[in-house]
Amino acid sequence: MSSGYCSLDEDLEDCFFTAKTSFFRSANSKVPAKNVTQTVEEEKPEPPTIQEIKQKIEKYNAKVTNCLLMKLNDDGTYTGFIKVHLKLRRPVTVPAGIRPQSIYDALKDVNLAEMTDKRTSFYLPLDAIKQLHISSTTTVSEVIQGLLKKFMVVDNPQKFALFKEMRKDGQVLFQKLPLTEYPLYLRLLAGPDTDALSFVLKENETGEVEWDAFSIPELQNFLMILDKEEKDKIQQVHKKYERFKQRLQQTLKEARGKPG
Repeated sequence: MSSGYCSLDEDLEDCFFTAKTSFFRSANSKVPAKNVTQTVEEEKPEPPTIQEIKQKIEKYNAKVTNCLLMKLNDDGTYTGFIKVHLKLRRPVTVPAGIRPQSIYDALKDVNLAEMTDKRTSFYLPLDAIKQLHISSTTTVSEVIQGLLKKFMVVDNPQKFALFKEMRKDGQVLFQKLPLTEYPLYLRLLAGPDTDALSFVLKENETGEVEWDAFSIPELQNFLMILDKEEKDKIQQVHKKYERFKQRLQQTLKEARGKPG
């Protein structure tokens, strides 16, 4: 049995598979935060039987309003689709001067990132969404690696983590998923409603930044970005106080021009 992943764009279905043996704001407000991250792992129940899986899939597919159905295989495994929201606040590292990946590259498992040693960094679009076609045996680790490969990100996969996002009592709850978790099974249990459950790729926050995990070019890029942000902030402050100064001078001029 092989498991894998594929991207499903609106106008193009781009599939590829990998063999398998069995991408810093503090809260100063006193208002309670609406986004809460949970790190407590839930106890896993006993694995369901094939008959139970079949019933769950039938119930799931009955609620699907598009063509993204789950399909049960003869060996008890199944395939389906998950959507992953990319909420990365830091730049990612990609090969410089590389063309976008084609369907041929994907099917032939061509790694374009290995064609050059040149690297550059940029920000992925905030809250971009990628749809993946995966198997019930595809793990969180494989989903992360597949997403990075699709965007040709050469950063260490350990810098990223997959979270499940849930909405409850007006709050948005995030829970980090272990690398061995199976996202498609979670999708099956929650149903197709993305309000009940969605997946989010974020930086793997551990409280402290693990600088040792970054390469020298990456650290140099961070310094350049910080230097640019510092200069932009200084310019904004200068402009702000220059406007205040002009208003005060104008007010003072008008006050002096008025008859005593």
